[in-house]
Amino acid sequence: MTLKTHKLGSQGLQVSAIGLGCMGMSQSYGPADEGESIATLHRAIELGCTFLDTAEVYGPHTNEALLGRALKGKRDQVTIATKFGFRIENGKQLDGTDSRPEHIRAAVEGSLGRLATDHIDLLYQHRVDPAVPIEDVAGAVGELVAQGKVRFFGLSEAGAANIRRAHAVYPVSAVQSEYSLWERNLEPQIIPLLGELGIGLVPFSPLGRGFLTGEVSRAENYPEGDYRRNDPRYQGENYDANVEAAAKVRDIAAAKGVKPGQVALAWLLHKGTGFGIDIVPIPGTKRRKYLEENIAAVAIKLDAAEMAALDEALAPSKISGPRYGQRGLAMVDR
Repeated sequence: MTLKTHKLGSQGLQVSAIGLGCMGMSQSYGPADEGESIATLHRAIELGCTFLDTAEVYGPHTNEALLGRALKGKRDQVTIATKFGFRIENGKQLDGTDSRPEHIRAAVEGSLGRLATDHIDLLYQHRVDPAVPIEDVAGAVGELVAQGKVRFFGLSEAGAANIRRAHAVYPVSAVQSEYSLWERNLEPQIIPLLGELGIGLVPFSPLGRGFLTGEVSRAENYPEGDYRRNDPRYQGENYDANVEAAAKVRDIAAAKGVKPGQVALAWLLHKGTGFGIDIVPIPGTKRRKYLEENIAAVAIKLDAAEMAALDEALAPSKISGPRYGQRGLAMVDR
């Protein structure tokens, strides 16, 4: 199977129907094997999964550098999305955000060097910086587009007011945010706004940080350094309640002879049609096996009854625990 391309927003950006989140290749979910990560990136290109998502803070810096090495001689075959906005000094992430225009310009130069490219296809502000007007951010990115260093502008985890304000200064092509069967906070306000403004949605963690694959364990069973060890939804009574809620995903997958994670991705792809917006999920993996499983989800059809059953089983009231700890939630612009 070779993925088809899909428009993302109304500004002309074309990407593969499913993307590849690359963060896990830099040890956010346990140790990574660089050889397998690069093989996964090359396999993604072969299968037409060419929308690659990274960020300067992944590592920090090491994830972009990995892509730069892996894409040598293949740059024109992919669409690269990266992000700026966190404070990084001497290769370490510091507390807080920094989206001052001068910092954006410096961050982009660093990303271009690590990615070994002369342009970034989609540049996101990683988190809204409360100290910098979003109009200044949009203006700075617009200048980078005019210079040919960036092609399209995106926001990550931005709220409705800031999306609207940014878009008024320079068109936003995509908003990246967590959205999946078990995280539906975008539905009341953000998704209708994206439809109104012609902005695409790029859901990260579309498999619930692995929970919706059915291959999960309690937080304490993951090694130190694995994100899931500190994920509230993997802990204690939250874990038990969420396993019960996710049973419907497993049941539908079993009936269809497919994987639970594939059903979760198919649900997302069907939602885009239902909402009338462009949705391109970016499931993350560092292994070819899971990449191939994720891509195969585009062929799975869910009927109205199955969609309704999934909506009900994993309604927000059925999911236990916040999606981030207190520090992470404080950085989400809602």
